Amino acid sequence: MENGTPLPHHRPQWKSHIGFLLAAIGSAVGLGNIWRFPYLCYKNGGGAFLIPYGVALLVVGIPLMILEIGLGHKMRGSAPASFASVSRKWEWLGWWQVIFVMFGIVLYYSVVVSWCVNFFFYSFDLRWAPDPNAFFFQEYLMVSEGPFALGDLRTPMIGALLAVWGVSWLIVFKGVEKGLERANKVFMPLLLILTVAIVAWSARLPGAKEGVLSFYLRPDFSRLGDIGVWMDAFGQIFFTLSIGFGIMIAYSSYLPRKSEIVRDSITITLFNAAFSFLAGIGVFSVLGYMARTTGKPFEAVVDQSIGLAFVAYPKAISMLPGFEKLFGAIFFGILVIAGLSSAISILEAFASAIIDKFHYPRKTVVSILSGLGFLGSMIFATRAGIHLLDIADHFITQYGLVVGAIFECVLVGWILKAVKLRGHLNHSCRWKLPAVWDFSVKIVAPGILGALLLSSLTKELADPYGGYSWTAIILVGRDWLLYTLFAAVLVASHSWKTEPRSRMRRKNEDE
Repeated sequence: MENGTPLPHHRPQWKSHIGFLLAAIGSAVGLGNIWRFPYLCYKNGGGAFLIPYGVALLVVGIPLMILEIGLGHKMRGSAPASFASVSRKWEWLGWWQVIFVMFGIVLYYSVVVSWCVNFFFYSFDLRWAPDPNAFFFQEYLMVSEGPFALGDLRTPMIGALLAVWGVSWLIVFKGVEKGLERANKVFMPLLLILTVAIVAWSARLPGAKEGVLSFYLRPDFSRLGDIGVWMDAFGQIFFTLSIGFGIMIAYSSYLPRKSEIVRDSITITLFNAAFSFLAGIGVFSVLGYMARTTGKPFEAVVDQSIGLAFVAYPKAISMLPGFEKLFGAIFFGILVIAGLSSAISILEAFASAIIDKFHYPRKTVVSILSGLGFLGSMIFATRAGIHLLDIADHFITQYGLVVGAIFECVLVGWILKAVKLRGHLNHSCRWKLPAVWDFSVKIVAPGILGALLLSSLTKELADPYGGYSWTAIILVGRDWLLYTLFAAVLVASHSWKTEPRSRMRRKNEDE
């Protein structure tokens, strides 16, 4: 106690700058970089898609990355603590973000990572042969007829799921320096080395050149007139950078006072984009080989989203001229590493928020959260899991993350004032932020995100997502967001052990 006020709890710091950078990149680079970006490129004009993607990177990706990292650095706290430091009326927003990410996204994301773990081991005997589609959907997932036909738990993935949560628990349990930093110093170099290796390997296959140049990157500039192409580009940039997750805010709160926020934000976004592009070369090289070997049109061998990773690609791996088991193990090993690095960042973002507000011990918080997370993930490990995953992912990412990010822009751009945060960054960094950033945060980014939101709503009302019933969409999609919002308001109503602004002021004075 100091003058009757509780002293702030000890806040850890990154031991090195590269530790923070690798952890932030690890959070941004995930499964979607490997299977979603290449497919979007193929679907939306090949090389021409890189134009709207680049525009999206400049006008939304980099500005919002700077916003989140800058806000966490200035306010010295997790997302709820940082928002409460701006205005206590907005604390609920930070809790809503970390709650629907922790008790939504990471629950089903960890299950997908467990699939990757299983398929890593299946690579050693190519268990999915001769029919990867039937193996994945009928034998492995045993997909039920709908989201309410839960069926039994799929035992093959329970052990893998336990391992995913166990590794996540261990890394976050050990803290920022001994856990997150050390893990990402291993994960990220290994991820890059394996990705480069698989790209170099696949690029030498017969048909690889056609797969990359004729389908992945063949420019069709006529597609640039399609608004859907631009919406896909902005959506991919937004969803792949972990914006709106509360992760970057928490990670940057562990940085020292003098930090290169602007430079690091640009580095993270550009590395994420470059990794996506590189992974696409590897994916489409193998699919090109598959098309040539089977004599089928390329359109017949490519698949989207989950099907690309667990059906089309395994089938292509089975047809490789040699070392196909090793190739499969490397590919699914890449997916496991990318998935784990993102999962641990989500666990850390929520743990950081709880510790900030209630000062509970880290080890207790992380252990309880990991146990609850494992139990919550079980619903997605049932036979209806893929249906529930599909609906929950669609609503949380298309609506929850977008609405949260729009409110973030309002909070920082209009209430805190963008010019004030820019002043803090220009004082802390050698790379100066131009005034145009204010306009992007206040007008451009929320305007574009609002357009994405309206587009999704219009399409949703005209044609229910995925052909699911309105009952499933309401109970699984809409209500998931509403219940997490209610939980956020409830948590925000509790008092802080140490007021966020008081903690922020003392932390800055200590430095």
